[in-house]
Amino acid sequence: MRHRRVGRKLGRKKEHRELMLRNLVTSVLSTESVRTTEARAKEARKLVEKIITWAKKGDLHARRLAARYVMDDAVLKEVFASTGPRFANRAGGYTRIVKLERRHGDGAPIVILELTEKSAKVEEEKAARKAKKEAKKDADKKAEAKGEALPEARG
Repeated sequence: MRHRRVGRKLGRKKEHRELMLRNLVTSVLSTESVRTTEARAKEARKLVEKIITWAKKGDLHARRLAARYVMDDAVLKEVFASTGPRFANRAGGYTRIVKLERRHGDGAPIVILELTEKSAKVEEEKAARKAKKEAKKDADKKAEAKGEALPEARG
């Protein structure tokens, strides 16, 4: 019986599950957004919320607790330097789960796990990608208007 057993097994042994969640947490904290299954996202969300709360405290003990879960030292430093202070006025609810679609093949629900407040760096990267996409679209329209053949394979 599973009385008082908390958490999902995610179809993996304990060691594999823990490492997978640690990698997922590190990815969420470094990129501020990750695309994964709903069950994984709900499990990782618990850890991300704890780590950000520890980052808000900012003391040595909190840093060592967070280091158990964050696989990259640079990400850990960034979390304690910028992410923790960014959420200083928020009392929990640092992440959101946005539902997307079901995965082809097994029908698993796919979601995006992301931080609620984006950093300026992430917003700039997003704007740059959007501008590049618009420039590419404009160039294709101009080439089509001139009657030039569009390249078949684009990378």
